[in-house]
Amino acid sequence: MRFPRRALASTSALALLAGALAAVVGGASTGAGAATDPVEEAIAASAAPGHPWQPGPATYGARMQADIPVTMADGTVLRADIGTPTDPATKQPASGTFPVLLTLTPYGKDVGSSAGLGVNTYLVKRGYIDVAVDVRGTGDSGGGFDLFDPKQTADGVALVNWAAALPRSSGKVGLHGASYLGINQMLTAGAVGKNSPLKAIFPIISANDLYRDTAFMGGIPDAEFDTVYLGGLLPAVNLINPVVGALVNPTNILGALQVLLQHGKNTLDYNALFLMNTFMGGPDSYDTAYWQAKGPGNVLGQIVANNIPAYLIGGEYDLFQRGEPLNYAGLQNAYAGRPVTAPMVAGQRTTGRYQLLDGPYTHLQGGGIGSSFDALELRWFDTWLKGEDTGMAQTPTPLHYFDLGTKHYAETTNYPVIAAKPTVYYFGGGRSGTGLSRNDGTLTTSAPSAATGSDSVLWAPVGASICDRSLDQWMMGVPSLITSRLPAPAPCFDDDRLGQIGPTALTYTTPALTRAKTLAGPIAATIYAAANTRETEWVVNVEDVAPDGTSKPLTQGALLGSLRTVDSSRSWTVGGQVVMPYHPYTKASAHAVTPGAVTRYDVEVFPTYSTIAGGHRVRVTVTTTDFPHLVPTPPQILKLLGGRYVLQRTASAPSSVTLPLIG
Repeated sequence: MRFPRRALASTSALALLAGALAAVVGGASTGAGAATDPVEEAIAASAAPGHPWQPGPATYGARMQADIPVTMADGTVLRADIGTPTDPATKQPASGTFPVLLTLTPYGKDVGSSAGLGVNTYLVKRGYIDVAVDVRGTGDSGGGFDLFDPKQTADGVALVNWAAALPRSSGKVGLHGASYLGINQMLTAGAVGKNSPLKAIFPIISANDLYRDTAFMGGIPDAEFDTVYLGGLLPAVNLINPVVGALVNPTNILGALQVLLQHGKNTLDYNALFLMNTFMGGPDSYDTAYWQAKGPGNVLGQIVANNIPAYLIGGEYDLFQRGEPLNYAGLQNAYAGRPVTAPMVAGQRTTGRYQLLDGPYTHLQGGGIGSSFDALELRWFDTWLKGEDTGMAQTPTPLHYFDLGTKHYAETTNYPVIAAKPTVYYFGGGRSGTGLSRNDGTLTTSAPSAATGSDSVLWAPVGASICDRSLDQWMMGVPSLITSRLPAPAPCFDDDRLGQIGPTALTYTTPALTRAKTLAGPIAATIYAAANTRETEWVVNVEDVAPDGTSKPLTQGALLGSLRTVDSSRSWTVGGQVVMPYHPYTKASAHAVTPGAVTRYDVEVFPTYSTIAGGHRVRVTVTTTDFPHLVPTPPQILKLLGGRYVLQRTASAPSSVTLPLIG
């Protein structure tokens, strides 16, 4: 764990949370866990063979400058902290020039490097100038805040040029940081244009599409994350940081008070409007221009056109589980001259300029809590900002996807994975004898031939279990970080059986596998069902069932019935099978469910990579709720009340799931 450069009094609420969690887990895994050190394995796999490299020692000291004003084109003053290499003997600025690394944070640059959000002295001591800037409307910076406001992107471009001209700068700039800091890296990299001083980025746990990845799953609000983050944590940090700044620098109390009042008004105005426009059922509860303007997926082509290499870090239990491999595929496609939103294809050329490390991480783990990517980040920037021959540009396998079953990285090139064959498994009747659900159905590759066959399920706002993997995932991994150190850790994050009982869940399970098979990539579920309401809610979970009955959750997807329209031009098809259905999620695409009519629902299930051992089974659990992760808007709830659905498994309506299988 790295420590902040300022006293505890200067630490924001977010840093306190991060530090406390890091102290709790001490770097331990959280049930997703890795048997090997993911950082060491990633360093070895991210470069071509024959290029030995080790991170250099801390050659320099670090001189810190705080709250440096930087004026934007509209007169808004942003505040920056700067770490500069020094001569350890004299404590004076080191001779020579150094590349500049830049991070733009809404959480308060004063948190320091303990949470990976401020100046990183590890990098400073190895020959980089590191700069952390509070984005407008946050921390010690002036201006108004809006989530990934285009003004923030314009600020990012201006700050890149400003950083390149700093004293002792080599003129080359890199961007780094996690989560929000990773997303605004990509938006900035897409906007800088060609021949910019920006030469490389290192976005950690960054989204592709904010609407689909996190804010809404299948058109249903992710209330768990959004209310905690947008409604609680972010406003609190924005209000606390100016007070912290005044305590640290009492000579600027008046300025800090002005910023506090401005942030307070910004918070009230922004949050009230955001709540009404989204989670209360307003216009932005659909995928509108508001969300499209904030999506890194829309600038991937520009990043490649601007000649900016990118190393991506993702997590299979992260908030952006869906989007991180899509960013990788989009960048590789753009490099190969293919459509950014298409699936990669066999024989497609790839490059080490665009890599993804997709590990066994929740959001906080991927962001550096419990594991550090310092050495990997250093190698990346040494490659592109210092011109060192590290081998990273030549790696033959730029996609490093952690196998949750074998606990090792699968080294490959394409997403979706070329070796994975889309295989359709159909929901069947009878009892598998392995589940606790009312129906305990089967899952086989044989399509149903009967004219009748169905299972009924009820809609309810809350199901049998509110403690499951999605609770942990969409709370950023906080619950598992805490419970992992309790005398009796909660088993529900790694066993779905409790949520499979009751009237809101149905299960379908394969026979025991005769040999290991690997699930690798996106999954599509097709549900045929009749309902007595004009709205339906579907949640699909895929699980690995051990011989002792433990039902380990792997991944999940959801769909609001009225938003079932599929855009075939954006859907991914492999081998004639749809593996990732794409829904517009617009108001124009919405169509009410016709009560009593058998209706088709294509559910996008987020990707996973996991080897299912021989003797294990694959289970698909279909539920109608996932509280508190998914909480429909008030207008949606009114249409869902009293829902009874009859899932079909007949020759004319064969409900199924398409699994990407290796082996």
